Amino acid sequence: MKDENAVKDAQDAGTSKGASRSKAPAAKSEQTRTLILETALRLFQERGYDRTTMRAIAQEAGVSVGNAYYYFSSKEHLVQGFYDRIAAEHRVAVRPVLDRETDLEARMAGVLKVWLDIASPYHEFAAQFFKNAADPESPLSPFSPESEHARDAAIAVHREALVGSKAKVADELADILPELMWLSQMGLVLYWVFDRSENSTRSRRLAERGALLTARGVALSRFRVLRPLVRDVHELFTDFLPGMAEAAASRKTRPQPEPETD
Repeated sequence: MKDENAVKDAQDAGTSKGASRSKAPAAKSEQTRTLILETALRLFQERGYDRTTMRAIAQEAGVSVGNAYYYFSSKEHLVQGFYDRIAAEHRVAVRPVLDRETDLEARMAGVLKVWLDIASPYHEFAAQFFKNAADPESPLSPFSPESEHARDAAIAVHREALVGSKAKVADELADILPELMWLSQMGLVLYWVFDRSENSTRSRRLAERGALLTARGVALSRFRVLRPLVRDVHELFTDFLPGMAEAAASRKTRPQPEPETD
């Protein structure tokens, strides 16, 4: 019996050591990835996006060029990494607002202003690469298929802001409204990129007024006569923005709720 217990203890110890060894490379890999991304963001800000090469990023980060390409296959993928980071940080930082507020205007204002707080350190960098991101056909565009992961994460925040509020939403608009709310955030981002007011004060005022208009728009969408207009506005964007068009196409393959009859 003692021998059996000794064997079992040895096996458990081996399993524990194996798990520790498997975690160590994963942690080191994530550290290297983070180092490359942070180095790239710094160089993009210092030298400009177009003038920064993957070789320069690798050299500054102290890794081989091949290693840099292993984690990010191009500069465009580095920007996607930036989008993913912002989305993840935003989701965490906005949690206190969503846990505290139930009024849609307050929730929306919180979502927008917290995003401005998170993005503030990257203000100059955003201005550097905006000319690339502004092209809807560019992989750097937040509307591109390549940006789908970060875009879906951002829309999920708006969906939670809507669902967790006291606002009543028609089932047929449940998918559409969060996307329109995210589009309003993209309008704020466009303004923020060129906002030179201290601490982005003007952008923060715009966020508050935008939240008010959004809340009013959602309230009006309860009326059946206005719902076709909401769908038309959404369709206008999805027809001209490639990434959103693909998302809309995939959504059409899912069963849709029947329109409500008031």
